[in-house]
Amino acid sequence: MTSVELKLERPGWRDFLELCKPAVVVVMIVTSLIGMFLAVPGMVPLEVLVLGNLGIALCAASAATVNHLVDRRIDLKMARTLNRPVAQGRVEPFQAAVFATVLGVSGMAILLVYINALTAWLTLASLVGYAVVYTVFLKRATPQNIVIGGLAGAAPPLLGWTAVTNDIHPHALLLVLIVFTWTPPHFW
Repeated sequence: MTSVELKLERPGWRDFLELCKPAVVVVMIVTSLIGMFLAVPGMVPLEVLVLGNLGIALCAASAATVNHLVDRRIDLKMARTLNRPVAQGRVEPFQAAVFATVLGVSGMAILLVYINALTAWLTLASLVGYAVVYTVFLKRATPQNIVIGGLAGAAPPLLGWTAVTNDIHPHALLLVLIVFTWTPPHFW
């Protein structure tokens, strides 16, 4: 035995929570709630309120985890992202991939079974838009990445609206446009 022993620690729940980017997910759910409550004149059905937002949140957390996985090497080069769980090796890439898959599949299943197919597919499009189009391609291709990729982050009001109505209404699209327009100044 050498004098130096490697101590491999299992990732803790906080590491997995960090992968989900909970602050970002909370903002997305707040805007989803706005879409839900503006979609109907009365109260949003409790099942739709809870399960719709749970499904959307799980898919958003899946996309955030994919972002950590894909960016693990460049995260080591920036002070803001240096200590992220996958970049630091606290969560192995395979573990992050499995976690992202479980989150995404669970979110989609909830939306397909308990809400409606329209909301599920729009949520999947948002997940792919952030995890693949924005993270894999746009971030490395153009400084305008947040402008183009901001559409995925602007989708939750539409997702909330469609969860309640199963319909894409112009008012819901206006909500998306408002969030989309707000996104670049917020990040810059």
